[in-house]
Amino acid sequence: MSKIAFYTLGCKVNQADTAAMETLFASSGYEIVPFETAADIYLINTCVVTNMGQSKSRKMINRAIRKAPEALIVVTGCYPQTAPEEVAAIAGVDLIIGNQDRDKIVALVADAWQDRRTDTRNKVHKLVQNTAFEELAGGNEADKTRAYLKIQEGCNQYCTYCIIPYARGPLRSRSLENINSEVQQLTQHGYKEVVLIGIHLGCYGQEQPDGANLTQAVAAALAVPSLQRLRLGSLESVEVDAGLLQLMQQDKRLCPHLHLPLQSGSDRILTAMHRPYDRAKFLDLVQKIRVTVPQVALTTDVIVGFPGETEEDFAATCEFVQRCGFAKMHIFPYSQRRGTPAASMTEQVEDKIKQERAEVLAELDKMLHTNYCSQQIGQETQVLWETKTKEGLWEGLTPNYVRVYTAYTGDLSGKIVSTHLDKLYQDGLWGSII
Repeated sequence: MSKIAFYTLGCKVNQADTAAMETLFASSGYEIVPFETAADIYLINTCVVTNMGQSKSRKMINRAIRKAPEALIVVTGCYPQTAPEEVAAIAGVDLIIGNQDRDKIVALVADAWQDRRTDTRNKVHKLVQNTAFEELAGGNEADKTRAYLKIQEGCNQYCTYCIIPYARGPLRSRSLENINSEVQQLTQHGYKEVVLIGIHLGCYGQEQPDGANLTQAVAAALAVPSLQRLRLGSLESVEVDAGLLQLMQQDKRLCPHLHLPLQSGSDRILTAMHRPYDRAKFLDLVQKIRVTVPQVALTTDVIVGFPGETEEDFAATCEFVQRCGFAKMHIFPYSQRRGTPAASMTEQVEDKIKQERAEVLAELDKMLHTNYCSQQIGQETQVLWETKTKEGLWEGLTPNYVRVYTAYTGDLSGKIVSTHLDKLYQDGLWGSII
């Protein structure tokens, strides 16, 4: 039995890809060990969404090579997809695979091992982009609470700040039949919640002339009777249709939580970013969502310091996020990513100004999050309890993605339990088990 260690950088899609590869290796007799320990194979699943992400990916590759020069070093993900020759030039890397053919990775690693035994040490490049969807399994053996199931890959939006369409390729989707069977498998393995994720999730099925849409994909998952909770990953607001909201209203297993990346509250900056909406359209959709699903939690992403962003543009963003009443914001200072149109734009914003704006928005985020959590106090809800904190408290999530803490002597891990929401506590609420 060979020991293999994984290191994952980047987004939840990358995390899901790693979990699927871990499952493939485990089922083939490999022992999964922590990255910090001795292993025969080190696999680094890389990220290039920012220059820092790419730099850290390279750093982790070199760390593995220095730590274990005799081990097999495998690099996969967005870094070799966008810069294959650069990765191939790193002395000590044995196998590179982009964002395709990970379903064959066990065989590819075995072939690379054979090359090492014959001292040829060939690098294998697998950089096919426009192929069928890789129907890798979801879930993670280390956590039976929540499983991430990737149902969509690729993006055709080409926002001016984003490298992902170049790294992940064009749109492609998991079949409805496979979504249903995977969700069945995950629930049989004990997962209480399944999260459907993708690179451009709302474009599910659009690559086919008569393809299914996201609402049908959600319905295919909900058709599994044993599924207790279903959540959606990040969506563009323009892709939230009436059918999806109706499902959320009718089937309480579909969590009333939508993550809708805004990125900016300035129409001028949204146009420069090549986003598919303006303020008026975004706000209209937010209002329609709240009318249909009153308890919905709307979370978002915001980029500060995009090239040309003035104080007036930033003020417009601050005003707009308050009008939208987000439950939570993820705030990102703009990263000048090589290979994207925005990187060569004039009027790049100074790092100091980006940081100052991020801090202002972070204070707004605290206020909005507190407001949303306060609205939940006094209610009863179903909490999926996950793990214990260092202080010995249980923590878990409500359907609308509010973190809840409680003191409880029994074992709550992986259980969905009726809970009374008592008061504000840390980054969420304190609850009492009913």
